[in-house]
Amino acid sequence: LDSPIPTLCGAVPGWLCQPRKIEEIKDFLLTARRKDAKSVKIKKNKDNVKFKVRCSRYLYTLVITDKEKAEKLKQSLPPGLAVKELK
Repeated sequence: LDSPIPTLCGAVPGWLCQPRKIEEIKDFLLTARRKDAKSVKIKKNKDNVKFKVRCSRYLYTLVITDKEKAEKLKQSLPPGLAVKELK
C-alpha cells in the first residue's frame, strides 16, 4: 500500500516535521557533539531557557527552568558550534 504522505522528514514540508524534545542535559550535550550538529540557538524567556540544536534531520530542543544550570550548559557547549542567542 502506498501512503499519500511520505514518512521521512526530509520528504515532507517543514511544518509537518516536529522537533524532538530532549529531557536530559547529558543527552543534549551528546547531541550537540554529534558530527551533523550545525548550530545552537538559545532562547531566554521569563521562566525558562530553551536550547535548540540543529542537526541534519531534526531540531532537538531542551527546556531548562533553572537559570544557573542554563548558564553552565552554555559554557559546556562544544567550541566549534555556532551559538546564536535569541531575544
